[in-house]
Amino acid sequence: MARRSAVLQEADALTRRVRYEIGREIRDARLSGGSSLRAAGARAGMSHTQLRRLEAGVIEHVSVEQLSRGCAAVGLRLLVRAAPGPGPALDAGQLALIGRLRRLLPAVRLRTEVPIPLSGDRRAWDAVLGLDPADVPVEAEARLRDLQALDRRCALKLRDGGFDRLILLVSDTANNRRILEAYREDLRASFPVDTRAVLADLRRGQTPAASGIVVL
Repeated sequence: MARRSAVLQEADALTRRVRYEIGREIRDARLSGGSSLRAAGARAGMSHTQLRRLEAGVIEHVSVEQLSRGCAAVGLRLLVRAAPGPGPALDAGQLALIGRLRRLLPAVRLRTEVPIPLSGDRRAWDAVLGLDPADVPVEAEARLRDLQALDRRCALKLRDGGFDRLILLVSDTANNRRILEAYREDLRASFPVDTRAVLADLRRGQTPAASGIVVL
């Protein structure tokens, strides 16, 4: 619960910072253009009082529409994008799944929620296995959904995370089996190795030959 609260606090702090920064940019552009609050507010479809509060960043639940209109009224264009963040904390299903892997490999060192080694990057591997000759990260999925999004997320973490292969650990459920049966070959390029071969290497304490999917 503490981890979840920290994530929400970080998101709220980012919201306040964005609100203040965009408000300041709107104010600076309006003053540079010599426009009054009333004139710019009229162009934005809001009162001069509302625009003043927008510029001050004090509208607590400001909408994207309000910010976009405020920007447009002073010759700016609001651009919004999402960037990789820390991701959610491990949930009960993921923890149980990693626990099963730990019990299966009692001799292998297993660390959970290992940070990506990039300054300012808040993402973390769900787990990392200590193997010979190289450690291997693990991403745990209790319930499969969007496989394309999952594949992209894993590829980005591999690119930034300092590893050249990973294990996608999937709960052995009817839903997950059905999805993998239908789409396993679509993931073959990213995860060429299957459960039996990956586990054979892991039980020997060895690094798998390539990225693989383990259904457990």
